Amino acid sequence: MKIMAIAANTFKEAIRDRILYLLLAFAILMIGASRLLSLMTVGSEEKIVKDIGLASIALFGVAVAIFVGVGLVFKEIEKRTVYTLVSKPIRRSQFILGKYCGLVLVLAVNLAVMTAVFYLVLIQRGWMDWRLTGAIWLTFIELMLVTAIAILFSSFSTPILSSLFTVTFFIIGHLSWGLRLMADKVEGVAAKFLCEFFYRVLPNLELLNMRGRAVHGLELPESQMAFATLYGLSYTAVLLALAVATFRRRDFL
Repeated sequence: MKIMAIAANTFKEAIRDRILYLLLAFAILMIGASRLLSLMTVGSEEKIVKDIGLASIALFGVAVAIFVGVGLVFKEIEKRTVYTLVSKPIRRSQFILGKYCGLVLVLAVNLAVMTAVFYLVLIQRGWMDWRLTGAIWLTFIELMLVTAIAILFSSFSTPILSSLFTVTFFIIGHLSWGLRLMADKVEGVAAKFLCEFFYRVLPNLELLNMRGRAVHGLELPESQMAFATLYGLSYTAVLLALAVATFRRRDFL
């Protein structure tokens, strides 16, 4: 109940944030203008519209997760409201999880709005393909993971540094597959071990990226979808556990 109360309060605070509406407006504008952009490029209009739509949903979703997520904990510390919270019978784990759940709820609402606009554009043109829903679902799992990264860094750092760290991890997460290729090419046992180690430890966000397959009308295997979902949720749980452990070590007295 305490986690839900903190989540509800976080949701209300985030909804009042102007940057949230600005990002959402840009996302809707980009999705709505995707057909116009497709006319200015060479290629299949349908694929371009779908590609721009899915990319906009993912990009602006990540922007909300980072710019709102990194300030959730810091704002409570800056306003000194965290001192009141930790003095009450509220566990620090409940505080972190409540903040996380509140932001995930905000992301879910934003994702639902952007998806609805995207589907309206596709239905209007007769291009609706329900396989896109699978790609959007994995995008949501990716946003949950990115949010957990933002919460982790915000539990011990400033918003600027947290934003930098989160963006860096997001970029690395989409390029980590290259570490496996590097391990095959580098010489030396130590170098191969380091490449393999970082490949295993760092998040593999490309595993959650099925947008390309969906755009080209390819099937999204249920087994692959299930594995990607389980991977994303498991990695998110580990990050939240680290965030809780880090926040517990902070001294607010």
